[in-house]
Amino acid sequence: MTVKNALLALLAGGPAHGYQLKLQFDRATGAGWPLNVGQVYSTLQRLERDDLVVTDGPVDGEGRQAYVLTALGRETLREWFEGTEVQALAARDPVSLKVLMAAATAVVPAVDVISRQRAKATETLQALGAMRAQGATESLAWRLHLDRMILLAESEIRWLELAEQRVEAAAMADDPQHGRSRPTGDSDDSDEEDSNTQDSERSGADKKARKGSTS
Repeated sequence: MTVKNALLALLAGGPAHGYQLKLQFDRATGAGWPLNVGQVYSTLQRLERDDLVVTDGPVDGEGRQAYVLTALGRETLREWFEGTEVQALAARDPVSLKVLMAAATAVVPAVDVISRQRAKATETLQALGAMRAQGATESLAWRLHLDRMILLAESEIRWLELAEQRVEAAAMADDPQHGRSRPTGDSDDSDEEDSNTQDSERSGADKKARKGSTS
């Protein structure tokens, strides 16, 4: 749906054939959204089938067919621009999946997975920052796309920090989902005191480990 509407937007500027639209699309997106010419032509065929575009004159000397918007195509484009987009709440994010599986199983410590992923996200953010510093003369599309990538990297780091806090809090609370059973039944005061002391010692060790990994 997104590519379809993007091609309608580009055709609003006048007739064009598939390869021209591919070049215009690359310029408009700062080459940040891979699109091959075969996908452009297959999308044009669907747009023609749906009466959103029609052919414009005969093919050129290289056998390329130009297309132009119909009235229905212009109306569809107007509705797209006037509407709003909703991000899927259940996006298939490989980072989220890895963290969730680490937290749900005992294969590896979830905090270790989160720490490594956060370090990688920080490295990516630094690389994007360097690109921004060197790209002052790049196109508006390129800079807008880079801004979005930087904000996404920052939000991933923030989420990973929150995920680490939640995983540690769950572990300290002896959540059964983290491989330990919550004590049941009555226990004497000395047993409860020993348990609290052990939890405190584990918490202190975890904090020292995190401090060493970030120093």
